[in-house]
Amino acid sequence: MNAKLLAEAIHRISLKIDNNADFLTKLDQQCGDGDLGISMREGFRAVDMLLEFSDEKNLGKLLMKAGNAFNEAAPSSLGTILSFGFMGMGKELKGVYEASNQQVVNAIRQGIVRIMEKAGSCEGERTILDALCPAVKAMEKAIKADKNDTKKALASAAKAAALGAEETKKMLPVHGRAAYYGEKNLGHYDGGAVVGKLIFEALII
Repeated sequence: MNAKLLAEAIHRISLKIDNNADFLTKLDQQCGDGDLGISMREGFRAVDMLLEFSDEKNLGKLLMKAGNAFNEAAPSSLGTILSFGFMGMGKELKGVYEASNQQVVNAIRQGIVRIMEKAGSCEGERTILDALCPAVKAMEKAIKADKNDTKKALASAAKAAALGAEETKKMLPVHGRAAYYGEKNLGHYDGGAVVGKLIFEALII
């Protein structure tokens, strides 16, 4: 991955979120603030625009800037969480201009670690992590089998993220406003996990 490919990936994610913004909003209206679709749309649009016009080629610097842009454009709990993810990835890719598939996996993993540290959350608590964690595990497994098969790795990640999001229907929330609704959440997707699912679906090439 280089700066051009990163920009293309973010553009695909932004379009995917745009196309699903209403769905995300409806999910969030069930047991949340109802602004998920709007905040995610604005956050990814801001990063998309940043990367489209940036001359920066250092992946670490680009991702750090992306984190700041996302946080400013999407001032919400998930917006802040995703900004942590971007910054964790940026730290891992500091000084890198061309990242291998394994380096990309390492960066995603570090983004997840940063989210866990800053948000005080973990997999199994009905959050975006329930899509991201299985996705990165599946991606790494596929890359270990064939380090050059990016397409298969991303398809495996997307499938795992979708399954992880599906599992949130059975989970009780621990964090945020959704926690106040308790068992009313059961049978419904966690909105953050759906965002994670959409991110990886958009990356399938």
